[in-house]
Amino acid sequence: MFETLVAALARLRVALGWVFGLLVIILANPTARTIAVGMSVAVVGEAIRIWAAGHLNKAREVTSSGPYRFVGHPLYLGSSIMGLGLAIACRSVFVAALIALYLATTITAAIKSEEAFLRRHFGEQYDLYRRGVEERRRNPGAMRRRFSVQQAIANREHRALIGLAIAILLLGLKATYNGSFWRAAGTQVVRPGG
Repeated sequence: MFETLVAALARLRVALGWVFGLLVIILANPTARTIAVGMSVAVVGEAIRIWAAGHLNKAREVTSSGPYRFVGHPLYLGSSIMGLGLAIACRSVFVAALIALYLATTITAAIKSEEAFLRRHFGEQYDLYRRGVEERRRNPGAMRRRFSVQQAIANREHRALIGLAIAILLLGLKATYNGSFWRAAGTQVVRPGG
C-alpha cells in the first residue's frame, strides 16, 4: 500500500505543484527586493535542471554525464533550489513551509518511484551508477556526452522554464498590486480615488 501511495504521489506531483503554486501566490507577500533575490536563486536551480535535462535520455539509459557525474538526482536538486528561490521571493514563513512540505513529499516520492523503475529496467547497471557517483567525482572523464538543447526540449524542460516565468510575472503583479514593489523602488503609490 505504501508503494502505491508513493507511486501515486510521484505521478501527481506536477498537478499538485500547480495547486500548491496557486496557494503560494495567493499567500505571498513579495517585494521588489525579495523577488529579485529569490528569482536569482530560482534561476540557478532552473539552470541546473536545464543542464541535467540536456544530458538525460529518460527511461532509455542510465545517464552519467553532465551533472549526473556529481549528483544522483540533479533535476530534483534544481527543483529544490528553485523552491528555495520561490520561498525567498514570496517573503512568507508560512509559504516557505508550504513549499518545503510540497518538495519534501513529492521529490521523495518521485525519487523512490524512479529508483524502483531504474532498478527494474536497468538492474546492475543502475546499481553500479549509484555506487559510482563518488568515482565519477574523482574521474571527470568517466562519461563525456555533450549537452543537447534538443534533448532538454524532448524532456520538456521548457515547461519548467515557462512555470518560472509565470511565477516571476505573478509575483511581480502581486508586489505591484499591494504597492510594495513601488515603495521599494522609492516611488509613492497613488491609488485612484484616494
